[in-house]
Amino acid sequence: MTETIHENNEDTEQYAASQWLLIWWKFRKHRLAMGAGAVILWLYLITIFCEVLAPYTLESYKIDFAYAPPQRLRIFSEEGVHLRPFVYGLKGVRDPVTLRKIYAEDRTKSYQLRFFVRGEPYRFLGLFDAHVRLIGVEDGGTLFLLGTDHLGRDLLSRILYGARISLTIGLIGVLMSFFLGLIVGVVSGYYGGWVDNLIQRFIEIIRSFPSIPLWMALGAALPADWSPLQIYLGITVVLSLVGWTGLARQVRGKILSLREEDFAVAARLAGASQWRIMTRHLLPSFMSHIIVSLTLSVPGMILGETALSFLGLGLRAPITSWGVLLREAQNVQAIAFHPWLLTPVIFVIITVLAFNFIGDGLRDAADPYAV
Repeated sequence: MTETIHENNEDTEQYAASQWLLIWWKFRKHRLAMGAGAVILWLYLITIFCEVLAPYTLESYKIDFAYAPPQRLRIFSEEGVHLRPFVYGLKGVRDPVTLRKIYAEDRTKSYQLRFFVRGEPYRFLGLFDAHVRLIGVEDGGTLFLLGTDHLGRDLLSRILYGARISLTIGLIGVLMSFFLGLIVGVVSGYYGGWVDNLIQRFIEIIRSFPSIPLWMALGAALPADWSPLQIYLGITVVLSLVGWTGLARQVRGKILSLREEDFAVAARLAGASQWRIMTRHLLPSFMSHIIVSLTLSVPGMILGETALSFLGLGLRAPITSWGVLLREAQNVQAIAFHPWLLTPVIFVIITVLAFNFIGDGLRDAADPYAV
């Protein structure tokens, strides 16, 4: 009897639930998508607190440790087990054959890992001065968990700072292309006729250009004397200008199939304006599909920024993004001797996969015919 009442209550909740609540109930059953959502949440928390999480600032460099390999955290030593992780010191020596500088652990010196240490001062989110960092080592030691670049700058710190640019440029670019694609798609699908033909021919012209050469051309058009902030905004606009066409065509197709439905005709006969019909009746009927498309568009924006910056036509120093960091990995010889320079690729892959998994989960949750 109790089980029957419980099942009836669940059925009543489903019938009374809104569309978004039903989507959430189905989405949270998708374990892979939920896990990917947790990863994305952590990545965006990194973008907020990167100054605290990074062991060093962007301007910090130690030229004596140029191209230093990643240091290993250890808990075992010749003295036994240590309760607190530590790293050995680094010492540079010359290879007698190649004369290339190589690094070896100096086991006579060890430095314990500490949390919430006083480090180099920074300005948190540009609002106030601070100096507390999540991790660090004792004075005199170094903490290069992912190695260093050609100037001795900590790669982990630069990746954490670069996440702020690479991840936010994807969101801002998607939002800009979202509004542009939404407006153009609604107008094209609702009015039809010569308006639809003109817009669709224009979209076909844009889509006929190969993406990378088009990005390169638009990126090269940015003035070289622009400030880092102007370059950031310029790259965002460039990615948005070429990323709205797919969404516009999807919206157009949905509008074409819905504009003659009974609810749209009833609203028209009731005297509703065309703008109200488009925004209050047609768009909400497939908003879940649009959100799925947006989620799947973010990885494309991130990859676009990474490709432009990697080719030297996007963001430039002193701005730090994952694409800018990968420019040092253009040289095959550098990769052969210093493979840790490719570490930003791992973060790009994780981010793209996580957004794709979330998109798949949303698509299944928004599909009324999905099991």
